[in-house]
Formats: sequence, structure tokens, C-alpha cells
Amino acid sequence: MHITHLSLTNFRNYARLEMPFPTGAVVLFGDNAQGKTSLIEAIYYLATSRSPYTTSDRQLINWLVQDDPIPYARLVAEVKTLEGLKRVEVTLMIEQNGRNTRFKKEVRVNGLPRRVMDLLGQVRVVMFLPQDLSLIEGSPSGRRRYLNITLCQTDPDYCHALSQYDKVLGQRNALLKQLQEQYFRGKRPDLTELEFWDEKLATHGATLVAGRYRLIRELEHRAQVFHSDLSGEDEHLRLQYEPGFDANSTPGGQLTLDAGALGASALPKLPPAEIAERFQGVLKERYGEDIKRGMTTIGPQRDEIRFLVNGYDLGLYGSRGQGRTAVLALKLAELNWMRQQTGESPILLLDEVAAELDPHRRSYLLEQIGEVEQVVVTTAEPSLLDSRLLEDAAHWHVHAGTIQVRER
Repeated sequence: MHITHLSLTNFRNYARLEMPFPTGAVVLFGDNAQGKTSLIEAIYYLATSRSPYTTSDRQLINWLVQDDPIPYARLVAEVKTLEGLKRVEVTLMIEQNGRNTRFKKEVRVNGLPRRVMDLLGQVRVVMFLPQDLSLIEGSPSGRRRYLNITLCQTDPDYCHALSQYDKVLGQRNALLKQLQEQYFRGKRPDLTELEFWDEKLATHGATLVAGRYRLIRELEHRAQVFHSDLSGEDEHLRLQYEPGFDANSTPGGQLTLDAGALGASALPKLPPAEIAERFQGVLKERYGEDIKRGMTTIGPQRDEIRFLVNGYDLGLYGSRGQGRTAVLALKLAELNWMRQQTGESPILLLDEVAAELDPHRRSYLLEQIGEVEQVVVTTAEPSLLDSRLLEDAAHWHVHAGTIQVRER
């Protein structure tokens, strides 16, 4: 898989960009705040429908057009895949009606309107950026988001289940709030509607649980090999999964978040139908607690993953060097896994990898990406990159939202 052409209009500091993309490596170099990161952000956005740098899509629209009648940004990529050539397009716009404004996101694939969730998987990427240390040091929600983005790029059923699960969870929690009020007023809650939402939550949740179990098992197996090479076989990496719903549990058994700490190799290989049956049974057992708290207290929305090296939690006791090694091993595992799942290599995006990794890790990364069809690298100092990468790469100088192709 590789991009053959990228078009940006009013995206970040790019007023207008039309660039044919070669296969192999592309090195984007130039001073800071010129548009290097914005370009790989655009590719990532076309793959995942979200930015790795902001939670507000409005910020992606060039500020110079904010006063236009209809401020908008457009991102278009032509992508060559095993299925043929695709055209993927996202338009972001701010519609103004008097004092009211409305933000819209429109997606088209091969010219046809599609849902935003249908964008996932059209372009597949693996991205390495300095902020990735938050996978170890940050909140559990960030780690769950990482699992979701990785799985949604390869598994449409998982992506659909994730969307439905979030909607059903909201409905169930709203109902629990009503039942909580009845409980505290001394009324006997009617559980009929709650049982209806339980069935739907368990069905969609089972797909999420099965998908995450499978992914974490595969990532740990692959990441351990890369991590052993990077650390000189002195350290052993393990992914400790702490499920919000433990599929090993059956109704009648005790279930808490702390009790679910498992090594990835021990995760069960159960069909979604069996997971759903167990999930629904445990949900029913938790009615009293859920009603008292006015929220669903178990489920994949409470999943957690910890990174352990030689038994120590990197998020609590690891050095930044150990964290970088673990993240690099994880990203290489993701790259390897995604290629195995889809039969084609995803696009690899490396943002300021030269500044983030030491020479040993940079060299190891280069050795592992030889089979990647397209790599986009940003750097303020090209001399820090490996000479083997620079020799074969296309060199693009980025300045004030414009790109000049330079000789190698």
C-alpha cells in the first residue's frame, strides 16, 4: 500500500498542496513550524479520521480562511492497494447560520459519500512520534484508543461494534441514572428495559473483547522479539492486560478490575458468542452495584494495559530510555502484525525519530523497515538520519507550507 498523490487545501498551514508521492522513503526536512508534521498529520487523518495532535478538528482548518463565508479544509489521497487505486477524500467545514455555527465532516471514497467510520481501513498507517511515550506514562483511555485505532484499520466488524457499543453504553448508563433515582427514593426499580440493553451491550462488547484479546496476544509475542534485540537480551517485555470484563469469569464468580491482571499469553481464545453469554450473565449480577453508582461498572470501556520489563511496571518505575525501547518494540510489532493481517505493508510515518531515538535504536529501526513500501520521515536535521536511508530517499524541503523537491 502506498500513496501516489496527496492534495491538501486549507489544511493547517498548507493553503494549497498538490504532491505526487514516490514509493520508498520520503524525508521531509526544514525548520520547525513550517509544515513537516502537518503533512504526516494529514496522512494519519485520512487513515484514522482523527488527529494525533489535537482533539478539535476545527483547529485543522487554516486560520487564514476562518473569516470566509464557509471556512473549509480538504484532504485527498490517491492510494494504490492490492484492491486497486482508491481516492480517499475528507472535507472539514464550518457552516455559519447567523450567530450559530455547525461543524461538518464529509467523507468520500472513490467519489461516493461514506460514513466517517468507513474511512478506517482505506489507508492503513503505523505512526511513531515523540508523544508515544504517553502509551506507557499516560492514561488508560490513551491505551484503549491505541488498541481501537489499530484494530479498526484491519477489522471492519470491530469498528462497527465499537461504534455501537459506545451508543448502547450511553443508553444503559442513562437508564441506570433513572433507576438510581428510583432506588434512593425507595421505589423498586423495573429491570425489564435494563435487560434489553444488557443483551445489546454484551453482543457488541464481546466483539471488542475478542478483538483486543487477539491483538494483545499477537503484539506481545512480536514485541518481545524486537525488545529482546533492542535491549541486548537483558530485559524481558510483557504486556499485562487488566480487563474491565474478564472473559475467564462466569456468572457466580467474583470479578474486579484488579483481579483480571493477566499476561497476554494467558488470554482466553473464546468465540464472541460465548464471551457475550458470560458478559451478559455478569452484567446481571452487577445490577445492585450499577444502580447504586448510576453507571456500568464492568466492560471493555474499563480495560487497562501495563508494560512490564523484568516484572517492573514501566509506567511507575521505568526510565525514559526503557520507555522508548518498549514503544519502539510495540510499533514494530504493530507494523509486522498489520502486514500479516492484510497481506500488504501499511504506510510508516516517523515524526522526528532522529531526535527521539539514539543511534542504536535508529539503526535497528532502519533494519526492520526494509520491506515497508512507503515511509515518510520528518526531521529538522537530516544529518542525524542514517546515510543508508538518506541515500535512497526522496528529499523534500518544507518551508511556510510549501514543498520543494531537492537533490539527494
